Amino acid sequence: MNDRPGSFYLQKVGFHNNFSLSIRPLHYIYCIDPKSIFMKKIYLAFFLGFSLLLTAQEKAGPTEDLSPESSDFMLYPNPAVNDIVYVKTKHNRSKSITVFDVFGKVVLRDRITSSTLNISRLVPGVYVLQVQENDKKMTRKLVVK
Repeated sequence: MNDRPGSFYLQKVGFHNNFSLSIRPLHYIYCIDPKSIFMKKIYLAFFLGFSLLLTAQEKAGPTEDLSPESSDFMLYPNPAVNDIVYVKTKHNRSKSITVFDVFGKVVLRDRITSSTLNISRLVPGVYVLQVQENDKKMTRKLVVK
């Protein structure tokens, strides 16, 4: 058998007593069909591994708080065990409160002038609390036990 490019080999193919000969290029023996299930699994594993590698990297450098209003807004107690939570903002003006469940459905909407919010209508679970005071919107996670 000659291993040079362009070389051919004879393949004997047959079932029972019927035989036929086929001529195929030599490089065909050494290749794996790119459409095979094995190669598809390799491609998928490579793609997922590469994607995970790229997305799991955190940029080095000083970490900074992305929400500048974080010191302007306090929500306590969290997790809430009673029917009242306290929502304090920097200016403590009238606030519009919207509470969303994990599916994004509004479960509570209220306007408060003090810092107390009645959450007795909320069942235990995890919520997102959105506070709007003037033109500023702030959000926090609220856990009700």
